[in-house]
Amino acid sequence: MAVWAIADLHLSFGVPDKGMDIFGKQWEQWTVKIEDNWRARIHDDDLVLLAGDTSWAMRPEEARPDLEWIDELPGTKVIIRGNHDYWWTSASQVKKTLPASIHFIQNNAFHWQDITIGGARLWDTAEYNFNDYIDFIHNPRAKTLAEMEKPSSDMEKIYRRELGRLELSLKDLNPKATTRIAMVHYPPISADLKESEASAILERYHIDICVFGHLHNLKKDASLFGTKNDIQYILTSCDYLQFVPIKILD
Repeated sequence: MAVWAIADLHLSFGVPDKGMDIFGKQWEQWTVKIEDNWRARIHDDDLVLLAGDTSWAMRPEEARPDLEWIDELPGTKVIIRGNHDYWWTSASQVKKTLPASIHFIQNNAFHWQDITIGGARLWDTAEYNFNDYIDFIHNPRAKTLAEMEKPSSDMEKIYRRELGRLELSLKDLNPKATTRIAMVHYPPISADLKESEASAILERYHIDICVFGHLHNLKKDASLFGTKNDIQYILTSCDYLQFVPIKILD
């Protein structure tokens, strides 16, 4: 029984006009790559963590084909909301939408055997950014560098709210678990592991592993993340992983 992670699937079975091919050659046939690699590695008794941006759907009914596709794959799955999961409305609506093998975290924790998992979406923060690590490629759905660098009056407010949600979730972790995992969508720490408000919360709750996504088009020679203060920070964006789920626990 192993624990795997992969984020940013950006599925579009319910909204086929939002295919990922426009983001570069590496995204061609991305769902085929994910499924082939998933089935070759993951077993029914494994756990798979999906750290946000699961579906391009705008409404729950549009997300169902994507969620049913995930449901057909091996393993128990746990998801959190990403910044592009517009279909994700209330917790009650998400619960009604999800198939049996998929669980979600929203102000709560998920417990699996001797592992306990909490998390939140997080948001952009002025503490750090990743512009130096990204190859910015023009496409119809991507923000330009100028847009990303433009300060947002709401950014700080949203980030503070997300920190509160992260702490609320981590308070629900099982104190008897032997492994404590955090799932967030936005990176909770800088690429070179300088401390942040989010990382301080993770340390306070004695997290062992933190998985996240959100970053795309990273430069091939980029060196990012690692272990800081006993927490292993793992980037799991699917294109960064070359569409191969990463095993984080045996």
